[in-house]
Amino acid sequence: MSYSNEHRAARRHALAIAGATLLAAGLPSAARAQPARELRIGFQKYGTLTILKGRGTLEPRLREKNVTVKWTEFPAGPVLLEGLNVGSIDFGTVGEAPPIFAQAAGANLVYVGHEPPSPRTEAIVVPKGSTLRTLADLRGRKVAVNKGANAHYLLVKALEKAGIAYKDVQVVFLAPADARAAFERGAVDAWSIWDPFFAAAEKQLGARVLADGTGLVANHQFYLAARPYAEQQADIVAIVLEELARVDEWGKSHLPEVAAILARQTGLDLPVVKLAASRYSYGVTPLSPAVIAQQQAIADTFTRLKLIPTSIVVKDAQLASRP
Repeated sequence: MSYSNEHRAARRHALAIAGATLLAAGLPSAARAQPARELRIGFQKYGTLTILKGRGTLEPRLREKNVTVKWTEFPAGPVLLEGLNVGSIDFGTVGEAPPIFAQAAGANLVYVGHEPPSPRTEAIVVPKGSTLRTLADLRGRKVAVNKGANAHYLLVKALEKAGIAYKDVQVVFLAPADARAAFERGAVDAWSIWDPFFAAAEKQLGARVLADGTGLVANHQFYLAARPYAEQQADIVAIVLEELARVDEWGKSHLPEVAAILARQTGLDLPVVKLAASRYSYGVTPLSPAVIAQQQAIADTFTRLKLIPTSIVVKDAQLASRP
């Protein structure tokens, strides 16, 4: 293979710059080869991260940075953020409430982006033969919900709308799998839950909706990272957000393909994920002051109900702006 004089000169110039940089850092040229870094991502059975995993477009981008990706599935947002807090993952996605519970517990995390409002992707449902017809009928009833999940805030707002005090409902804290089992056997009267578990309850159990999030909650999906990771690996976080934005843009006009990916990734029936995908909102963006204010209102609500041990300032969970 022959090279032009210009090509050889450019190559010598590039090598000289690289060598000078390494020497300035006090490193021998052999130290240029760095061990591969690993990005550990926590995901759930919904949303753009799951689609991104299924499409496989993130790995080639990060391979160029000598970064590998490890994916870990979590059943719900609160346990995902526990994983982030103890250092088992670096990045993940959850609903509105989990970051608030995590921040109140002292987790060192930061918000790095969010999806648009998606209120129709969560609901309070009852069995198909239930005599409950309105939210007001929940007074004194047993309602299953995952503590600290987005559906927990939906339940709070739904009760508020119905004029029912939170203490006047028997709230049963259960993870999605246990909640579904309790729902099926009639151990609870209602279930506050999110997609795709919500869609599965509709399609497979004939569950009936008392109320979804419309007019009650925004139900943003948030992307969060461990603060040290976000500060030290800002370029990697930026690439992940770029790929999420690309998948979102593609997903808006490819819902059948999105459903097929979700079915493969989650193991759920295609009709279930088709329904869930049709209700999802696509379009990752940075946090705005308005969204931070919405999160603060949620935090203040949980503080008032003594569901979190201390008041928090949501904007503290942002990366400091760089000069």
